[in-house]
Amino acid sequence: MSKTIFITGTSTGFGKLMTITLSQEGHTVIAGMRGTKDKNEAVAKELSTLPNVDVVDIDVTNDASVKEAFENTLAKHGKIDVLVNNAGLAGFGLVEAYSIDQIKKFFEVNFYGVIRTYQAVLPGMRKVKSGLIINITSGASGHAMPFMGPYLASKFSVEAITEAIQDELSQFNIENVTIQPGVYPTEMNSGSKAGVQADKPEITKEYDPVATEMFNNIGAGLFGKMAEFNMDPQVIADGVLNLINMEKGTRPLRYPLDAIAQGTDIEFINARAELKAKWVEKYS
Repeated sequence: MSKTIFITGTSTGFGKLMTITLSQEGHTVIAGMRGTKDKNEAVAKELSTLPNVDVVDIDVTNDASVKEAFENTLAKHGKIDVLVNNAGLAGFGLVEAYSIDQIKKFFEVNFYGVIRTYQAVLPGMRKVKSGLIINITSGASGHAMPFMGPYLASKFSVEAITEAIQDELSQFNIENVTIQPGVYPTEMNSGSKAGVQADKPEITKEYDPVATEMFNNIGAGLFGKMAEFNMDPQVIADGVLNLINMEKGTRPLRYPLDAIAQGTDIEFINARAELKAKWVEKYS
């Protein structure tokens, strides 16, 4: 059955592939992105030519923009069956070398952006007692890595919200899932899309040469594995489609899609769930 699906961050990477994939499957896709009249005008026009695709301008860091985008979508399409929170910012740097303002940029998009879209879409979903919300987090959302602290902190926060709201929304039959990608060759990782980097070079210098050597080794390892396992971003778009096609009530809370992890991500998720169940039992 065709669904009406709202996706954020569709100008590049995973979001663009999701739009194309879901359109081909006959779903109605509301492709959200910033700058549809300027910097992203070309891709907005490209996606608009696809069947069943409606491109809308949305800035997830702006309350009014989110409100307007969702109100216009509901007025035009009458419903939103699925929300995919894909818009995101990445970046690298030492925790001490980030200014507070730079760290806030991560949270405005990666965390508060998700809260804004939740609050815009939930009234309609609650009314019909049905819905699916998919949040794209990170393959490392269960643990942290050096030089990725602020970024992963924002993704950890989405994991926490998703887990909490899953129980809160159970009475309304609204399901929530986090997709946890590994390292994929998207614009976010290639450097062609600007990230949020540490902005205190004088602090970074104090950590050298050890920090630079460590960073280079980690980067070489990550990108070497990405090539070794031939990581294809289409896997994430197909994962979204798989979740949409799953029978209601069978979707997992966390859905890792990382060939490089070779199953260790699934082990980690299962172990965490088992420990949480024991903890909840002690407090019940």
